[in-house]
Amino acid sequence: MYDVVIVGAGPAGTAAARRCAGYGLNTLLVEEHAAVGYPVQCAGLLSRAAVQECGVSPAAIVREVSSASVISSAGSVLDFDAGVTKALVVNRGILDREMAQRAADEGAEIRLKTYAYGVGDGVLRTKGVRGTEDVRYRLLIAADGPRSPLSRLLGMKRPPVFLSGIQAEVPYAMDGRHVQIYPDASPDFFGYAIPVEEGRARVGLCGQSDVSARFASFSARFGGSCMHLVTGTIPLGQMPRSYGQRTLFVGDAAGLAKPTSGGGVYTGVRSGYHAADTAVECCENDVFSDAALSSYEQRWKDDFGRELDLGMRFFTLRPMITPDLVDEVCRALNTPEMKDLIVRYGDIDRPGDVLKHLLKHPVMFRVIRSIVTSELWRIIK
Repeated sequence: MYDVVIVGAGPAGTAAARRCAGYGLNTLLVEEHAAVGYPVQCAGLLSRAAVQECGVSPAAIVREVSSASVISSAGSVLDFDAGVTKALVVNRGILDREMAQRAADEGAEIRLKTYAYGVGDGVLRTKGVRGTEDVRYRLLIAADGPRSPLSRLLGMKRPPVFLSGIQAEVPYAMDGRHVQIYPDASPDFFGYAIPVEEGRARVGLCGQSDVSARFASFSARFGGSCMHLVTGTIPLGQMPRSYGQRTLFVGDAAGLAKPTSGGGVYTGVRSGYHAADTAVECCENDVFSDAALSSYEQRWKDDFGRELDLGMRFFTLRPMITPDLVDEVCRALNTPEMKDLIVRYGDIDRPGDVLKHLLKHPVMFRVIRSIVTSELWRIIK
């Protein structure tokens, strides 16, 4: 019997496996694919703090980013430059494999090409290169991605919102320290261009409807060639309860992606660590009741729950933000004082601070009034 079985070898799962094994727990990590890190379904733009949490080498880092442009469909451009590295473009294949290697170095057992098809009564039913097997565990950690088959098998309620995303790697020359954001590329979210190797960029967008057509239109501005294309799902809004039935849900499986950016590596890794801390307590006390598991949810909520709640409130406002309002925001923020606030307080993992400072500034009162007025007009019509 294993103390902990973890399903899914993305950053959340490998972070949990590394810490569980480091605590001395008998830990098994199973991954349905034949290789860790593939397929890649990530823009790969992480904060320095996120990369530090992952504990990977510089080999995983492709670019250092210090500046960005927000480009409206009306032509307004908001440029800001921190002058220092604010984010890192990573190779997710290398990052994921290094994290898995570190988990193995701590003593975690890893099984690839193995997927779970049943769960209950402390038994995970798997199929893989070993054939069909019943794996007994004391605690299960579900890191099995946004659609989380384990949540369905256990009858757990899912996050309320799922975005579809498409990303392509294209020939496109851009400043290697600069990213481009296109708020009007999708009415639900945004589009982006992120530099990778010299002369290449990752371009993509997310949304809830007409994503393929919107991506075709958006990507056309970068040329017609595509060297790598991926699709993915981003869960937003968190599952109502991220624990139960001897199971903790981490990362995308729990719906912990950031509603402001769609990124889930930082919150996934942090939730993996919190799950491991809860796991060692439960194993030491030999108590796996829902009451004992609930400390996990309190941990991650104390850590970054406020940021997720704030981000979700802003996400619900997104349909009110018309292209004209996007252009108005870009122009309102395009002053040295406002750009200084963005540079000083901006943090892609914890955007609440910069939003708080921006919304308190008198310059934004006019924009907020425009948003409220446009929504009232929509209701009246």
